[in-house]
Amino acid sequence: MGASTTLSAWRLQLALPSLASPRAVAGGLYNCVATALTFREREASMSLDLTPYGIYVTQVLRNASPAALYEEGVRHDDDQMTALGALATHSGSKTGRSPKDKRIVEEEASVQDIWWGDVNIKLNEHSFLTNRQRAIDYMNTRQRLYVVDGYAGWDPKYRLKIRVICARPYHALFMHNMLIRPKRKELAEFNEPDYVIYNAGEFPANVFTKDMTSKTSVELSFELREIVILGTEYAGEMKKGVFTVMNYLMPKRGVLSMHCSANEGPDGDVSLFFGLSGTGKTTLSADTRRRLIGDDEHCWTDEGVFNIEGGCYAKCIHLSSDKEPQIFQAIRFGTVLENTVVDPNTREVDFSSASITENTRASYPIEYISNAKIPCVGGHPKNIILLTCDAFGVLPPVSKLTPEQAMYHYLSGYTAKVAGTEVGVKEPEATFSACFGAAFLVWHPTKYAELLAEQMRKNDTHAWLVNTGWSGGAYGVGSRIKLAYTRAIIDAIHSGELAQSPTVEDPYFGLSVPLSCPGVPASVLQPASVWSDRDGYDATGRKLARLFVENFSKYAGQTAVGIQTGGPRVETVTA
Repeated sequence: MGASTTLSAWRLQLALPSLASPRAVAGGLYNCVATALTFREREASMSLDLTPYGIYVTQVLRNASPAALYEEGVRHDDDQMTALGALATHSGSKTGRSPKDKRIVEEEASVQDIWWGDVNIKLNEHSFLTNRQRAIDYMNTRQRLYVVDGYAGWDPKYRLKIRVICARPYHALFMHNMLIRPKRKELAEFNEPDYVIYNAGEFPANVFTKDMTSKTSVELSFELREIVILGTEYAGEMKKGVFTVMNYLMPKRGVLSMHCSANEGPDGDVSLFFGLSGTGKTTLSADTRRRLIGDDEHCWTDEGVFNIEGGCYAKCIHLSSDKEPQIFQAIRFGTVLENTVVDPNTREVDFSSASITENTRASYPIEYISNAKIPCVGGHPKNIILLTCDAFGVLPPVSKLTPEQAMYHYLSGYTAKVAGTEVGVKEPEATFSACFGAAFLVWHPTKYAELLAEQMRKNDTHAWLVNTGWSGGAYGVGSRIKLAYTRAIIDAIHSGELAQSPTVEDPYFGLSVPLSCPGVPASVLQPASVWSDRDGYDATGRKLARLFVENFSKYAGQTAVGIQTGGPRVETVTA
């Protein structure tokens, strides 16, 4: 039966060469040449029998060391070891996530829980099983496969056992970094995983399969506890697939899952940083005076917060030792550099080049950050910082939020695009992403907002809105708020000084704006005072307020009346 399955998959691949990537076809032809793993390679890892999954490949490297995966990547996958010691690799034609190709299987046990729509698109079970078999058939054409067993969640009470089955060494090294690495005894007792990821990203989905709209598909079944990846080799799909699972399971247990970074001060005070791309979440949470709990995904329980991941996945376009010293120092042996440009002779990395993509990435274990807190857990947050990059230039650099305002802005998840970030963007464009991570939510956003409100109330947590965007005018007229000012604001939040400052109410959003902050000119704190065109400020303020109200209208009837009062002042919107 195994031989028949393998032969069928091989015939399918040869019959449909136009659907397979060049690497997939070349890899298939390479299977005709049998080579054996060396004794040293076998010693470097543990093998695993995959026949229970319908996979009959005998050369399986389980939880191979980074050194072994480097060798595999260089020998069999055209990867390069860089001058910095990191492994440079490419993700093929997909250099970012494919949110329009994400699917969740419609199943009786979860169908009433899921926030169906553009974020969570329904998939029928037959199509899922078809695609899973397609992935398995492809894997059966490979000479060798890689398995990574690891954990999601640093709190043992809530952690999940994740098994990744993949065909590329770089995918194995990536998940070795991003999952929490089990100790030798834990690995020996790992047994059956809670979730399995079949990553056959080199092989495409069949566009004639029901519910498929492209050759890419990232699918999740909560009932079967499986994720299937076809048609994309971008490693971030695995990371966010695990996060999506946690975003479903944790709220069922009364635990808030969050798309945020977290750090801890010398006195144990924890801060959470929420923010979309370009708002400074990674930069501001990387503070040498505070220990990093995690840079992207966390959960908040009755005991405190814990990081979901065992590593970091940092953007590295224009990375330098001056701008981001902690991240730059993490680029060393064991780190995966994804889609960066490398000099073929010197192996030096050109972090300034976007010739492959703007979305160049580095994946490394969290302990590569010198001041990381291991285990990655902390107490209840003292401060929550909602970051936005307001390109309209009307939001204050910092505002203290009431509980209602915190929920309103958490549900809104606002930032702005500026000219040059996307084709066709000529002027500031408001972007709203619920809970600062709508693409990864499973429940309706109000489920997460209610959990956040409850935790803030129980733990007397303060909330702040920090604008890292423009001041003195909109993009093209004003200027970006200096990073030194934003850092001074964050410092004042952590020291408690900002909470003691007198405030004045913002005219359009009703926010409490501090009148003073150490290290920041008082005029900068009040947006209207640094606009030369007061009429322009008023018009732009009303415009942005209307955009907030229009976006929040989709939550009408689904949120408490108090939360709705946390938005812009009604009279300013209708003026």
